[in-house]
Amino acid sequence: MGKSIYSNNMARACVIVSDFVILNVLLILFMNIEGDASLLNLHSKVFFVLANFSMIISEFFFSTIIFQRLVSAPAIAANTFKLSLLQTVISILDLEALDIHIGNSAPNLLIFFICFYSILLLSRMAEFSILKRMRRLGHNVRRVILVGNDPALRDLYQTLISDFSFGYIVKGFFSDNPNTDMSPRPAYLGDLNSLNEAIRHTMMLENTGNPNVPVKLGKYKELANVDEIFCCLSHNLADTVTGIMDFCDRNLIHFFYVPQQFGIHQMRLRSINFNGMTIFTNHTSPLEKPINRIIKRSFDILFSLAACICLLPFIPVIGLIIFISSPGPIFFRQERTGLDGKTFKCIKFRSMHVNKDADRVQATEHDPRKFAFGNFMRKTNIDELPQFFNVLIGDMSIVGPRPHMLYHTEYYSKLIDKYMVRHFCKPEITGLAQISGYRGETKELSDMEGRILMDIKYIETWSFSQDIHIIFKTILDIFKHDDKAY
Repeated sequence: MGKSIYSNNMARACVIVSDFVILNVLLILFMNIEGDASLLNLHSKVFFVLANFSMIISEFFFSTIIFQRLVSAPAIAANTFKLSLLQTVISILDLEALDIHIGNSAPNLLIFFICFYSILLLSRMAEFSILKRMRRLGHNVRRVILVGNDPALRDLYQTLISDFSFGYIVKGFFSDNPNTDMSPRPAYLGDLNSLNEAIRHTMMLENTGNPNVPVKLGKYKELANVDEIFCCLSHNLADTVTGIMDFCDRNLIHFFYVPQQFGIHQMRLRSINFNGMTIFTNHTSPLEKPINRIIKRSFDILFSLAACICLLPFIPVIGLIIFISSPGPIFFRQERTGLDGKTFKCIKFRSMHVNKDADRVQATEHDPRKFAFGNFMRKTNIDELPQFFNVLIGDMSIVGPRPHMLYHTEYYSKLIDKYMVRHFCKPEITGLAQISGYRGETKELSDMEGRILMDIKYIETWSFSQDIHIIFKTILDIFKHDDKAY
C-alpha cells in the first residue's frame, strides 16, 4: 500500500506544480498586455506575488481530486472552477487590502479568470486521462480482497471492476460459501477458517519478530500486497471481523465494512451522524437538509407564480372550450396521495366526460370517456397546467414523483415493497420517471415498478441542477410525439 500512496503523492505534487506553471505563464502573458487599463501591467510585481500567494491558499482548499477512484468529470470541473474562483477572489481582496483598486481593470481580471479556468480545466482533463491510462496499464492501482458472499458485495464488486481506469484489482474473496453470483467470478481464496488461520499466522510472526520489520506472509500469499479489504459479514461473526480489522491496522491495509443487504429488498444502508454517533438508515435524501428544502421551495414559488400569472388569461378560453365540448365543471379535482402519505386535492383541466370511474380507472389510449379537446389537452399536457396552483399553495412541487390516485396508492402499496417510499417527497408536475419513459397508463406491474425505482432514485440523488435538467427535458418532450401521452 505504501507504494500506491507514494505514487499518488508524487502525481499529486506534479499536478500542483503544473497548476502554478499555468498560473505564472498566464500572468506573464497578461502582464505584456499594452494599455493603462491593465492592472496586471501597472502592478505586475505586486500582482505576481499576490496571485501566487492566493494560489497556495486555493490549493489548500480545492486541491485536485482526480486521484479519487470513482470521481466524475463534472465533479472535476466543479472542483477546478472553485479553485480558479477562489484564487481570483483572494487576489482581488489582497489588492483592495493594499489599497490598489481594480477600477477599469475589472474586465481584464474577468478575462484572466476565464482563461485561467479554461486552461486549468483542459489541463485537469488531460491529467485525468493520463492517470486513467496509467491505471489501465497496471500502475497506481489498489489490490482488493472481499470477505463474505452477501449481495451487497456483488454490487460493490461490479462497481470496482466496471472501469479499469478506477484502478482496482480484485484478487479474490474469502467466504464459507464458495458459490457466488458475481460475474465475472473472482478467485475463491478459501473459507473464513482459512482466513483466520492466515491472520493468526501473521500475528504470530509479528509477535515473535522485530515489530519494525514488515510481516512476511510466507505461504499465505493471498494476503500479500493487499491495499484494501472489504468485509461484509454478520455481526454474529464479531470475532472474525475484529480479527480482520486488527490485521489491517498492523499491516497498513484500509479496512471497509460493507453493511449487509436484507432479504430480497436489496436494502442499502447509509451512515448518518446522530448526535456524534454513527447510525445507518435505509433511505437518505439531500432534501433532508434545510438549505436544500429552502432552495427547492423558493424555486417552486417563483416558477409557479410566474406560470399562474401567465395562465390566468387562458383559463376563460380553455374553460369555454371544455364546457362546449362536454358540459360540466372546468376543473377536475381529485384526491391524491402527497407528502408523508397525506391526501390533497389535485387540480387539472377536465379532459373527460363526467363519469363515476374517474377516481379508480386510469385513462387508456382509446378511452371513450375522453372528449376530443380533452384528448388534445392530455397529449400536450395542457390539462396539467392548473397544478401550478397546487405548487404555489405548497401541496406539490415542480419536480418530484407524480401524485397517484388514492385507489392506486392502496392497490400498488400491497404489491410493491418500496411503493410508499416515494411519499417522502412532495408530488410533482413532472419528474425523473416521466422523462425516463415511465408515464401514462401502467399496463404491467413492471411499468409501475420502474416508475417507483425512478422516483426513489430522484429522492435519494436530488440536486437543483437535476431539477433544471428535468424541467428542460420535459419542455422538449412536449414538442415530441409520445405514444404514452393519452
